[in-house]
Amino acid sequence: MKLLVTSKPMKPFVHPMMKVLLLLSLTTGLLWILMQLTEHQYTWNPSSYILSNSWLSYTDDGGGPESACDCLAILQDDDEEIEKAKLLSLSRSFHKRVQTPDEFYINATQDCRKFKTSRKYLTVTLNKEEKDFPLAYSIVIHQKVQNFEHLLRAIYAPQNVYCVHVDTKSAASVRAAIEGIVSCFPNVFLVSQPVSVVYASWSRVQADLNCMADLYNSTTTWKYFINLCGQDFPLKTNLEIVRMLKSLRGDNSMESEKMPGGKIWRVTNVFQVVDGEIKETGKKKDPPPFNLPILSGNAYIVASRGYVHSVLKDLRIQKLLEWANDTYSPDEFLWATIQRIPGVPGSKWPSRKYDMTDINAIARLVKWQGHEGQQGSLDAVYPECQGNHVRSICVYGVGDLRWLLQQHHLFANKFDMDSHPVVVFCLEKYLRLKALAMRD
Repeated sequence: MKLLVTSKPMKPFVHPMMKVLLLLSLTTGLLWILMQLTEHQYTWNPSSYILSNSWLSYTDDGGGPESACDCLAILQDDDEEIEKAKLLSLSRSFHKRVQTPDEFYINATQDCRKFKTSRKYLTVTLNKEEKDFPLAYSIVIHQKVQNFEHLLRAIYAPQNVYCVHVDTKSAASVRAAIEGIVSCFPNVFLVSQPVSVVYASWSRVQADLNCMADLYNSTTTWKYFINLCGQDFPLKTNLEIVRMLKSLRGDNSMESEKMPGGKIWRVTNVFQVVDGEIKETGKKKDPPPFNLPILSGNAYIVASRGYVHSVLKDLRIQKLLEWANDTYSPDEFLWATIQRIPGVPGSKWPSRKYDMTDINAIARLVKWQGHEGQQGSLDAVYPECQGNHVRSICVYGVGDLRWLLQQHHLFANKFDMDSHPVVVFCLEKYLRLKALAMRD
Protein backbone atom coordinates (compact mmCIF):
# COMPACT_ATOMS: atom_id res chain seq x y z
CA MET A 1 0.00 0.00 0.00
CA LYS A 2 1.35 3.49 -0.96
CA LEU A 3 1.27 6.24 1.68
CA LEU A 4 0.47 9.90 0.77
CA VAL A 5 2.94 12.37 2.27
CA THR A 6 3.39 16.15 2.21
CA SER A 7 6.18 17.74 0.24
CA LYS A 8 8.18 18.30 3.43
CA PRO A 9 7.48 15.38 5.66
CA MET A 10 8.62 15.41 9.26
CA LYS A 11 10.76 12.43 10.04
CA PRO A 12 9.55 11.06 13.37
CA PHE A 13 12.05 9.86 15.92
CA VAL A 14 11.92 6.09 16.49
CA HIS A 15 13.88 4.68 19.37
CA PRO A 16 16.18 1.81 18.27
CA MET A 17 14.50 -0.55 20.77
CA MET A 18 11.12 0.17 19.16
CA LYS A 19 12.54 -0.93 15.81
CA VAL A 20 13.64 -4.21 17.36
CA LEU A 21 10.22 -4.77 18.95
CA LEU A 22 8.46 -3.98 15.68
CA LEU A 23 10.65 -6.47 13.81
CA LEU A 24 10.01 -9.14 16.43
CA SER A 25 6.28 -8.45 16.26
CA LEU A 26 6.20 -8.86 12.49
CA THR A 27 8.29 -12.03 12.65
CA THR A 28 6.13 -13.51 15.40
CA GLY A 29 3.01 -12.67 13.44
CA LEU A 30 4.33 -14.40 10.34
CA LEU A 31 5.27 -17.48 12.35
CA TRP A 32 1.85 -17.53 13.99
CA ILE A 33 0.12 -17.45 10.60
CA LEU A 34 2.28 -20.28 9.30
CA MET A 35 1.62 -22.30 12.43
CA GLN A 36 -2.12 -21.88 11.99
CA LEU A 37 -1.86 -23.28 8.46
CA THR A 38 -0.43 -26.53 9.82
CA GLU A 39 -2.12 -26.65 13.23
CA HIS A 40 -4.88 -29.06 12.24
CA GLN A 41 -2.90 -31.35 9.93
CA TYR A 42 -2.86 -34.33 12.25
CA THR A 43 -3.24 -37.07 9.62
CA TRP A 44 -0.07 -38.87 8.59
CA ASN A 45 1.26 -36.77 5.73
CA PRO A 46 5.06 -36.61 5.82
CA SER A 47 5.41 -33.91 3.17
CA SER A 48 3.32 -31.44 5.17
CA TYR A 49 5.65 -31.76 8.17
CA ILE A 50 8.96 -32.15 6.37
CA LEU A 51 8.45 -29.10 4.15
CA SER A 52 6.90 -26.76 6.71
CA ASN A 53 9.20 -25.24 9.35
CA SER A 54 12.23 -26.52 7.44
CA TRP A 55 14.27 -23.54 8.61
CA LEU A 56 13.79 -24.76 12.20
CA SER A 57 15.03 -28.25 11.45
CA TYR A 58 18.19 -29.49 13.12
CA THR A 59 21.11 -31.51 11.90
CA ASP A 60 23.09 -34.07 13.82
CA ASP A 61 26.14 -32.06 14.80
CA GLY A 62 27.95 -35.30 15.50
CA GLY A 63 27.91 -35.98 11.75
CA GLY A 64 24.44 -36.88 10.59
CA PRO A 65 23.26 -38.58 7.41
CA GLU A 66 21.02 -35.72 6.31
CA SER A 67 23.26 -34.80 3.38
CA ALA A 68 23.25 -38.37 2.07
CA CYS A 69 19.61 -39.42 2.53
CA ASP A 70 16.24 -38.06 1.49
CA CYS A 71 14.06 -38.57 4.58
CA LEU A 72 10.93 -37.32 2.84
CA ALA A 73 11.30 -39.95 0.13
CA ILE A 74 11.99 -42.65 2.72
CA LEU A 75 8.89 -41.61 4.68
CA GLN A 76 6.87 -41.97 1.49
CA ASP A 77 8.21 -45.51 0.91
CA ASP A 78 10.34 -44.58 -2.08
CA ASP A 79 11.97 -47.92 -2.96
CA GLU A 80 14.98 -46.36 -4.64
CA GLU A 81 15.78 -44.08 -1.70
CA ILE A 82 15.21 -46.89 0.80
CA GLU A 83 17.65 -49.14 -1.07
CA LYS A 84 20.13 -46.27 -1.20
CA ALA A 85 19.86 -45.84 2.57
CA LYS A 86 20.29 -49.58 3.13
CA LEU A 87 23.49 -49.63 1.08
CA LEU A 88 24.71 -46.55 2.92
CA SER A 89 24.19 -48.33 6.23
CA LEU A 90 26.64 -51.00 5.07
CA SER A 91 29.36 -48.44 4.37
CA ARG A 92 32.16 -48.31 6.93
CA SER A 93 33.03 -44.73 6.06
CA PHE A 94 29.41 -43.66 6.59
CA HIS A 95 29.23 -45.39 9.96
CA LYS A 96 32.46 -43.76 11.02
CA ARG A 97 31.03 -40.37 10.09
CA VAL A 98 27.75 -40.74 11.98
CA GLN A 99 28.99 -42.43 15.14
CA THR A 100 29.43 -40.24 18.20
CA PRO A 101 31.90 -41.62 20.80
CA ASP A 102 31.34 -41.35 24.54
CA GLU A 103 34.22 -38.87 24.76
CA PHE A 104 32.29 -36.37 22.66
CA TYR A 105 29.53 -36.17 25.27
CA ILE A 106 32.02 -36.05 28.14
CA ASN A 107 33.75 -33.05 26.57
CA ALA A 108 30.71 -31.32 25.05
CA THR A 109 28.77 -31.25 28.33
CA GLN A 110 31.51 -29.24 30.01
CA ASP A 111 29.66 -26.27 28.51
CA CYS A 112 25.99 -27.11 29.03
CA ARG A 113 24.62 -24.02 27.36
CA LYS A 114 26.60 -24.69 24.20
CA PHE A 115 25.72 -28.40 24.33
CA LYS A 116 21.96 -27.78 24.54
CA THR A 117 22.13 -25.14 21.83
CA SER A 118 24.27 -27.13 19.41
CA ARG A 119 22.17 -30.26 19.96
CA LYS A 120 19.04 -28.11 19.62
CA TYR A 121 17.10 -29.33 22.64
CA LEU A 122 13.63 -27.83 23.05
CA THR A 123 14.13 -25.96 26.30
CA VAL A 124 10.81 -24.11 26.20
CA THR A 125 7.34 -25.62 26.45
CA LEU A 126 5.66 -25.54 23.05
CA ASN A 127 2.10 -25.05 24.32
CA LYS A 128 -0.04 -24.77 27.44
CA GLU A 129 -1.64 -28.18 26.97
CA GLU A 130 1.74 -29.88 27.36
CA LYS A 131 2.76 -27.58 30.22
CA ASP A 132 -0.35 -28.55 32.20
CA PHE A 133 0.24 -32.29 31.71
CA PRO A 134 3.80 -33.17 32.78
CA LEU A 135 5.08 -36.73 32.35
CA ALA A 136 7.60 -38.85 34.26
CA TYR A 137 10.11 -41.11 32.52
CA SER A 138 12.32 -43.88 33.81
CA ILE A 139 15.16 -44.77 31.41
CA VAL A 140 17.26 -47.85 32.17
CA ILE A 141 20.51 -48.12 30.18
CA HIS A 142 23.87 -49.87 30.26
CA GLN A 143 25.55 -48.95 26.96
CA LYS A 144 25.10 -47.06 23.66
CA VAL A 145 25.25 -43.47 24.92
CA GLN A 146 24.53 -42.12 21.45
CA ASN A 147 21.23 -44.02 21.37
CA PHE A 148 20.33 -42.64 24.78
CA GLU A 149 21.15 -39.04 23.87
CA HIS A 150 19.03 -39.16 20.70
CA LEU A 151 16.18 -40.68 22.73
CA LEU A 152 16.44 -38.01 25.43
CA ARG A 153 16.53 -35.23 22.85
CA ALA A 154 13.44 -36.65 21.13
CA ILE A 155 11.36 -36.85 24.34
CA TYR A 156 12.80 -33.89 26.25
CA ALA A 157 10.44 -31.15 27.42
CA PRO A 158 11.14 -28.77 30.31
CA GLN A 159 7.88 -29.55 32.13
CA ASN A 160 8.59 -33.31 32.26
CA VAL A 161 10.89 -35.12 34.68
CA TYR A 162 13.36 -37.89 33.81
CA CYS A 163 15.08 -40.49 35.99
CA VAL A 164 18.06 -42.24 34.37
CA HIS A 165 19.32 -45.57 35.72
CA VAL A 166 22.82 -46.52 34.56
CA ASP A 167 23.76 -50.13 35.29
CA THR A 168 26.55 -50.21 37.87
CA LYS A 169 28.42 -52.64 35.55
CA SER A 170 28.53 -50.09 32.72
CA ALA A 171 31.87 -48.93 31.37
CA ALA A 172 33.40 -45.87 33.00
CA SER A 173 33.09 -43.88 29.76
CA VAL A 174 29.37 -44.67 29.58
CA ARG A 175 28.78 -43.51 33.14
CA ALA A 176 30.84 -40.35 32.64
CA ALA A 177 29.04 -39.46 29.40
CA ILE A 178 25.59 -40.03 30.91
CA GLU A 179 26.50 -38.04 34.00
CA GLY A 180 27.63 -35.18 31.79
CA ILE A 181 24.40 -35.17 29.76
CA VAL A 182 22.19 -35.40 32.84
CA SER A 183 24.05 -32.56 34.57
CA CYS A 184 22.93 -30.15 31.84
CA PHE A 185 19.21 -30.39 32.64
CA PRO A 186 17.47 -29.44 35.90
CA ASN A 187 14.66 -31.95 35.32
CA VAL A 188 16.86 -34.92 34.41
CA PHE A 189 18.62 -36.82 37.20
CA LEU A 190 20.43 -40.07 37.92
CA VAL A 191 18.60 -42.59 40.09
CA SER A 192 19.55 -42.31 43.75
CA GLN A 193 20.15 -46.06 44.14
CA PRO A 194 21.56 -47.71 41.00
CA VAL A 195 21.82 -51.51 40.86
CA SER A 196 23.69 -54.12 38.85
CA VAL A 197 21.11 -55.39 36.37
CA VAL A 198 21.18 -59.11 35.56
CA TYR A 199 19.10 -60.25 32.60
CA ALA A 200 15.77 -61.89 33.60
CA SER A 201 16.38 -61.29 37.32
CA TRP A 202 14.67 -59.14 39.95
CA SER A 203 17.27 -56.40 39.46
CA ARG A 204 15.54 -55.26 36.26
CA VAL A 205 12.38 -54.55 38.25
CA GLN A 206 14.37 -52.97 41.08
CA ALA A 207 15.92 -50.46 38.67
CA ASP A 208 12.47 -49.20 37.68
CA LEU A 209 11.19 -49.31 41.26
CA ASN A 210 14.05 -47.08 42.38
CA CYS A 211 13.29 -44.60 39.62
CA MET A 212 9.58 -44.75 40.42
CA ALA A 213 10.30 -43.76 44.02
CA ASP A 214 12.61 -40.92 43.01
CA LEU A 215 10.13 -39.61 40.45
CA TYR A 216 7.21 -39.82 42.87
CA ASN A 217 9.19 -37.84 45.44
CA SER A 218 10.26 -35.18 42.93
CA THR A 219 8.78 -31.69 43.05
CA THR A 220 6.94 -32.21 39.74
CA THR A 221 3.37 -33.44 40.11
CA TRP A 222 3.40 -35.47 36.92
CA LYS A 223 0.37 -37.24 35.50
CA TYR A 224 1.70 -40.46 33.93
CA PHE A 225 4.76 -42.68 34.25
CA ILE A 226 6.46 -44.24 31.21
CA ASN A 227 9.50 -46.52 31.46
CA LEU A 228 11.98 -46.97 28.63
CA CYS A 229 15.31 -48.51 27.75
CA GLY A 230 18.12 -46.99 25.71
CA GLN A 231 17.04 -48.61 22.43
CA ASP A 232 13.48 -47.29 22.51
CA PHE A 233 12.36 -44.32 20.44
CA PRO A 234 9.10 -42.34 20.32
CA LEU A 235 6.62 -42.61 17.47
CA LYS A 236 4.65 -39.58 18.67
CA THR A 237 5.42 -36.00 19.63
CA ASN A 238 5.11 -34.96 23.27
CA LEU A 239 1.80 -33.24 22.50
CA GLU A 240 0.44 -36.36 20.83
CA ILE A 241 1.56 -38.46 23.80
CA VAL A 242 -0.16 -36.03 26.17
CA ARG A 243 -3.40 -36.16 24.21
CA MET A 244 -3.39 -39.95 24.02
CA LEU A 245 -2.76 -40.20 27.76
CA LYS A 246 -5.50 -37.69 28.53
CA SER A 247 -7.88 -39.84 26.50
CA LEU A 248 -7.19 -42.75 28.88
CA ARG A 249 -9.05 -40.80 31.58
CA GLY A 250 -6.87 -42.13 34.37
CA ASP A 251 -6.61 -45.71 33.06
CA ASN A 252 -3.29 -47.46 32.58
CA SER A 253 -2.19 -49.03 29.30
CA MET A 254 -0.04 -52.15 29.33
CA GLU A 255 0.02 -55.75 28.21
CA SER A 256 -1.87 -57.94 30.69
CA GLU A 257 -3.26 -61.35 29.74
CA LYS A 258 -3.42 -64.98 30.82
CA MET A 259 0.03 -66.46 31.20
CA PRO A 260 0.84 -69.04 28.51
CA GLY A 261 1.41 -72.56 29.81
CA GLY A 262 4.96 -72.48 28.53
CA LYS A 263 5.85 -69.70 30.96
CA ILE A 264 4.32 -71.07 34.17
CA TRP A 265 7.72 -72.45 35.27
CA ARG A 266 8.92 -68.90 35.69
CA VAL A 267 6.67 -68.32 38.70
CA THR A 268 6.50 -71.81 40.22
CA ASN A 269 10.25 -72.33 40.73
CA VAL A 270 12.78 -70.44 42.87
CA PHE A 271 15.65 -68.68 41.09
CA GLN A 272 18.73 -66.85 42.30
CA VAL A 273 21.62 -64.94 40.76
CA VAL A 274 24.92 -66.86 40.77
CA ASP A 275 28.08 -65.35 39.26
CA GLY A 276 26.09 -62.74 37.36
CA GLU A 277 23.55 -65.17 35.90
CA ILE A 278 20.10 -66.22 37.02
CA LYS A 279 19.83 -69.92 37.81
CA GLU A 280 17.16 -72.32 39.04
CA THR A 281 17.65 -73.61 42.59
CA GLY A 282 15.49 -76.72 42.32
CA LYS A 283 13.06 -75.41 44.95
CA LYS A 284 9.35 -74.84 44.38
CA LYS A 285 7.69 -71.53 45.21
CA ASP A 286 4.73 -71.05 47.49
CA PRO A 287 1.52 -69.76 45.86
CA PRO A 288 1.32 -65.97 45.36
CA PRO A 289 -0.10 -63.88 48.21
CA PHE A 290 -3.86 -63.40 48.49
CA ASN A 291 -4.29 -66.02 45.72
CA LEU A 292 -3.59 -63.29 43.16
CA PRO A 293 -3.84 -64.47 39.55
CA ILE A 294 -0.39 -64.06 37.96
CA LEU A 295 -0.77 -62.57 34.50
CA SER A 296 1.61 -62.18 31.58
CA GLY A 297 2.86 -58.86 30.26
CA ASN A 298 6.12 -57.03 29.59
CA ALA A 299 8.54 -54.68 31.27
CA TYR A 300 7.31 -51.47 29.62
CA ILE A 301 4.16 -49.70 30.72
CA VAL A 302 2.12 -46.52 30.70
CA ALA A 303 0.87 -46.02 34.27
CA SER A 304 -1.04 -43.31 36.10
CA ARG A 305 0.40 -41.52 39.10
CA GLY A 306 -2.10 -43.42 41.24
CA TYR A 307 -0.81 -46.76 39.95
CA VAL A 308 2.75 -45.79 40.90
CA HIS A 309 1.56 -44.69 44.34
CA SER A 310 -0.02 -48.12 44.84
CA VAL A 311 3.17 -49.89 43.74
CA LEU A 312 5.11 -47.94 46.36
CA LYS A 313 2.57 -47.95 49.20
CA ASP A 314 -0.12 -50.67 48.83
CA LEU A 315 0.56 -53.47 51.35
CA ARG A 316 -0.89 -56.10 48.99
CA ILE A 317 1.56 -55.06 46.30
CA GLN A 318 4.45 -54.98 48.76
CA LYS A 319 3.70 -58.63 49.55
CA LEU A 320 3.57 -59.42 45.84
CA LEU A 321 6.93 -57.70 45.25
CA GLU A 322 8.49 -59.70 48.05
CA TRP A 323 7.08 -62.94 46.64
CA ALA A 324 8.25 -62.14 43.08
CA ASN A 325 11.89 -61.32 43.85
CA ASP A 326 13.11 -64.89 43.29
CA THR A 327 11.17 -65.62 40.12
CA TYR A 328 12.41 -65.66 36.52
CA SER A 329 11.91 -62.46 34.50
CA PRO A 330 9.49 -60.84 36.97
CA ASP A 331 9.28 -57.71 34.81
CA GLU A 332 7.24 -59.78 32.34
CA PHE A 333 4.43 -60.51 34.80
CA LEU A 334 4.63 -58.11 37.75
CA TRP A 335 3.21 -54.92 36.21
CA ALA A 336 0.59 -56.96 34.32
CA THR A 337 -0.51 -58.62 37.58
CA ILE A 338 -0.71 -55.34 39.50
CA GLN A 339 -2.79 -53.92 36.65
CA ARG A 340 -5.54 -56.46 37.50
CA ILE A 341 -5.62 -56.01 41.29
CA PRO A 342 -8.98 -54.48 42.29
CA GLY A 343 -8.61 -51.01 43.76
CA VAL A 344 -5.38 -50.07 42.03
CA PRO A 345 -5.97 -46.74 40.22
CA GLY A 346 -6.45 -47.22 36.50
CA SER A 347 -6.53 -51.01 36.77
CA LYS A 348 -8.86 -53.53 35.13
CA TRP A 349 -10.85 -56.39 36.68
CA PRO A 350 -9.09 -59.79 36.66
CA SER A 351 -11.67 -61.31 34.28
CA ARG A 352 -10.23 -62.47 30.95
CA LYS A 353 -12.67 -60.09 29.28
CA TYR A 354 -10.22 -57.35 30.24
CA ASP A 355 -7.08 -59.03 28.88
CA MET A 356 -4.92 -56.75 26.75
CA THR A 357 -2.16 -57.72 24.34
CA ASP A 358 0.93 -55.69 23.49
CA ILE A 359 -0.65 -54.88 20.13
CA ASN A 360 -3.63 -53.18 21.76
CA ALA A 361 -1.72 -51.46 24.57
CA ILE A 362 -0.15 -48.14 23.59
CA ALA A 363 3.04 -48.39 25.65
CA ARG A 364 5.47 -50.01 23.23
CA LEU A 365 5.63 -51.65 19.82
CA VAL A 366 7.95 -54.62 19.30
CA LYS A 367 8.25 -56.76 16.17
CA TRP A 368 8.84 -60.31 17.35
CA GLN A 369 10.38 -62.49 14.67
CA GLY A 370 7.92 -65.32 15.29
CA HIS A 371 4.93 -63.06 14.54
CA GLU A 372 6.26 -61.53 11.33
CA GLY A 373 4.97 -62.53 7.92
CA GLN A 374 4.69 -61.58 4.30
CA GLN A 375 2.22 -58.93 3.23
CA GLY A 376 -1.25 -60.41 2.90
CA SER A 377 -0.59 -63.30 5.28
CA LEU A 378 -3.55 -63.80 7.62
CA ASP A 379 -1.34 -65.43 10.24
CA ALA A 380 1.16 -62.57 10.45
CA VAL A 381 0.80 -59.94 13.18
CA TYR A 382 3.04 -57.48 11.34
CA PRO A 383 5.14 -57.33 8.15
CA GLU A 384 8.65 -58.70 7.96
CA CYS A 385 11.48 -56.79 9.61
CA GLN A 386 13.40 -54.53 7.23
CA GLY A 387 16.44 -54.33 9.48
CA ASN A 388 17.94 -57.26 11.40
CA HIS A 389 17.04 -59.36 14.44
CA VAL A 390 18.62 -59.39 17.90
CA ARG A 391 17.26 -62.03 20.31
CA SER A 392 14.27 -62.53 17.96
CA ILE A 393 13.38 -58.80 18.07
CA CYS A 394 13.47 -56.61 14.97
CA VAL A 395 16.06 -53.82 14.94
CA TYR A 396 14.21 -51.43 12.66
CA GLY A 397 15.56 -50.42 9.29
CA VAL A 398 14.49 -47.59 6.98
CA GLY A 399 11.96 -49.88 5.27
CA ASP A 400 10.05 -50.14 8.57
CA LEU A 401 9.67 -46.39 9.04
CA ARG A 402 6.40 -45.72 7.26
CA TRP A 403 4.77 -48.75 8.89
CA LEU A 404 5.98 -47.62 12.33
CA LEU A 405 4.40 -44.18 11.96
CA GLN A 406 1.05 -45.75 11.07
CA GLN A 407 0.84 -47.53 14.45
CA HIS A 408 -0.92 -46.20 17.56
CA HIS A 409 1.87 -47.00 20.02
CA LEU A 410 3.77 -44.23 21.80
CA PHE A 411 7.18 -45.91 21.54
CA ALA A 412 8.85 -48.72 19.63
CA ASN A 413 11.84 -51.02 20.19
CA LYS A 414 14.57 -51.70 18.94
CA PHE A 415 16.53 -48.89 17.32
CA ASP A 416 20.29 -48.91 16.95
CA MET A 417 22.46 -46.02 15.80
CA ASP A 418 25.32 -48.46 15.25
CA SER A 419 23.55 -50.54 12.61
CA HIS A 420 20.65 -48.41 11.31
CA PRO A 421 21.34 -44.71 11.97
CA VAL A 422 19.24 -43.41 9.07
CA VAL A 423 15.94 -44.64 10.50
CA VAL A 424 16.63 -42.82 13.79
CA PHE A 425 17.65 -39.62 12.07
CA CYS A 426 14.59 -39.54 9.78
CA LEU A 427 12.21 -40.40 12.62
CA GLU A 428 13.54 -37.71 14.94
CA LYS A 429 13.54 -35.12 12.17
CA TYR A 430 9.93 -35.98 11.33
CA LEU A 431 8.86 -35.73 14.97
CA ARG A 432 10.68 -32.43 15.53
CA LEU A 433 9.08 -30.75 12.55
CA LYS A 434 5.68 -32.13 13.47
CA ALA A 435 6.06 -30.84 17.03
CA LEU A 436 6.93 -27.37 15.73
CA ALA A 437 3.98 -27.43 13.36
CA MET A 438 1.62 -28.24 16.27
CA ARG A 439 2.89 -25.63 18.72
CA ASP A 440 0.82 -22.72 20.02
